[in-house]
Amino acid sequence: MSLSMTQAKKTEPGAVHLTLAHSPDSDDAFMFYALATRKIPTGHLRFTHQLEDIETLNQKAREGVYDITAVSFHAYAYLADRYLLFTSGASFGDGYGPMIVSRASLNREELRGKRVAIPGKMTTAYLALQLYEPTIEPIEVPFDQILKKVAEGEADAGVIIHEGQLTYGAHGLKKLVDLGEWWKRETGSPLPLGGNVIRRALAAEIRREASRLLKASIEFALQHREAALGYALQFARGLDAAGGDQFVAMYVNHWTLDCGEAGRLAIQALLDRGHAAGIIPSAARAEFVE
Repeated sequence: MSLSMTQAKKTEPGAVHLTLAHSPDSDDAFMFYALATRKIPTGHLRFTHQLEDIETLNQKAREGVYDITAVSFHAYAYLADRYLLFTSGASFGDGYGPMIVSRASLNREELRGKRVAIPGKMTTAYLALQLYEPTIEPIEVPFDQILKKVAEGEADAGVIIHEGQLTYGAHGLKKLVDLGEWWKRETGSPLPLGGNVIRRALAAEIRREASRLLKASIEFALQHREAALGYALQFARGLDAAGGDQFVAMYVNHWTLDCGEAGRLAIQALLDRGHAAGIIPSAARAEFVE
């Protein structure tokens, strides 16, 4: 149920209930630890958490299903009229990011025309892949099945996100290119992967307070890292404690706390390049809750 200021369900005096959706991944779990476990006061706001994979969240955001949701920055190009970005809660690959992996070593030319498993057409991973090599044949596969599909030969290569970036070797696969590393060489900026958005239809005061609470949740997790990691590890597919800590550090850091001007410019540059390449049909402007 989507809620505006006038529609907000109030089961207690003054309480405003909001749906908050994010992926069941260790980095998101770490970020939302304080809110999900009620470690910080939320004033008059009450959050109902919904966990779904990122491509499902992208598609549901296009329908305006949730009040607050994690989305890929690629998907934001199609949501900008309905949602505003938070300056906190974003994931950037600063010299690393989604990887193209395969059973055999393939160079860029050899990748052309190959069947490549992707985690969804609205993901930033797919946008980056298209910018890197537009001639591949994409095959949409749930992100947590890509390694298996590639290892079993059902795809020539795959673009892996989340924990797969650390576990692909255990499946006998080789890294062909790290798209975050490639992007850094191309642009000098980190690759913006995903962020959190809030519906424009909500009152400005609610948007601002939700933004403050998201940042407070991230701050709490970083200040109580051991407890937050303990909570996040239940969502760390195939990672031990050390691996989970490494993965969280990759995607919950200073960029996540506040993307700043550099992060805003990087997001806009991604959208602009996608549009210039003809991948994103209409120009999109990244707008934030201020």
